[in-house]
Amino acid sequence: MWRRCCYSICIPILISLLSNNLIIAKATESTQVILLPSQIEDRTCSAPDPNLNEKPIIGILTHPGIGTFDAAHHHSMRYDKNVSYIAASYVKLAETGGARVIPLIYNEPDERLFQKLELVNGVIFTGGWAKEGLYYDIVEKIFNKVIEKNDAGEHFPVYAMCLGFEILSMIISHRRDILERFNSVYYASSLQFIENANIEGTLFQRFSPELLKKISTDCLVLQNHQFGISPDTFQASPSLSSFFYILTTSADKDGKTYVSTIRSKRYPVTAFQWHPEKNAFEWGSSEIPHSEDAIQVTQHAANYLVSEARKSLNRPSHEEVLSHLIYNYKLTYSGYRGRGNDEAYIFT
Repeated sequence: MWRRCCYSICIPILISLLSNNLIIAKATESTQVILLPSQIEDRTCSAPDPNLNEKPIIGILTHPGIGTFDAAHHHSMRYDKNVSYIAASYVKLAETGGARVIPLIYNEPDERLFQKLELVNGVIFTGGWAKEGLYYDIVEKIFNKVIEKNDAGEHFPVYAMCLGFEILSMIISHRRDILERFNSVYYASSLQFIENANIEGTLFQRFSPELLKKISTDCLVLQNHQFGISPDTFQASPSLSSFFYILTTSADKDGKTYVSTIRSKRYPVTAFQWHPEKNAFEWGSSEIPHSEDAIQVTQHAANYLVSEARKSLNRPSHEEVLSHLIYNYKLTYSGYRGRGNDEAYIFT
């Protein structure tokens, strides 16, 4: 009787003790050991990659006018060719990726403009309306200089958006009449990847599989243009089709298809008919996507731009750069009526 009771009492107790010991042992194994800085033997940070520029600077070309479309008292200045601007969203795009910005003022003397070009590691051609005259000529001069730099072995990227896309298409095709009319003013859309599109080394390589799928089914980008190029027209131009890959197309409000993203086959040149900068930084239209997925698109665009600029080995001295940075200029807020750019840098 005693033996039976002993077994009935002792065995469960023994099992419980063993179980508790196993739990304690597992907890001990999984507990992370936290060391104080003084207890770490090797506290040396890894050396930066000498092949990467960790302080990249992006040059953004200004556009004629003031860019504040809702300011009635500034109406006469909007098309004043002595005044130019940069929408702040382009500056913020570069800064989001970890770069600083130097404005390239399109109507300043060529000598001064191209001195500034020697201080930067990449260029943004923005959206806008100017497709002729001095502005077109300056874009062409800068682009030709960028190609020279890349041919000489310097990695020098270009981001061309909306108007930038259109002017580069005109320059490379040698046709001022290549653009066609499309109905895509303030219009959110998806991006349709062309069949067998090679996204390796492009912006889209950074997208997760889920985001790649969503951008082709959901309206995650803003279109805001009246002109563009159809895939047929693009492919019919030997100059364009030999210089660029088509990555995506989009449809306008009438269902007409145009080329929406292209990437150079040889150079670090990417052009968007859409606006990667607006999702996170502009609020003047209900069409601008602001979902978490849309913000990721902007963030990936920023990171990709600056990752390309980091490959540039052009490293001017700190002193050369300071007086030219965008920080030397003030912002103008113009978003009261919810139209145009929310903020702009104006250069007079």
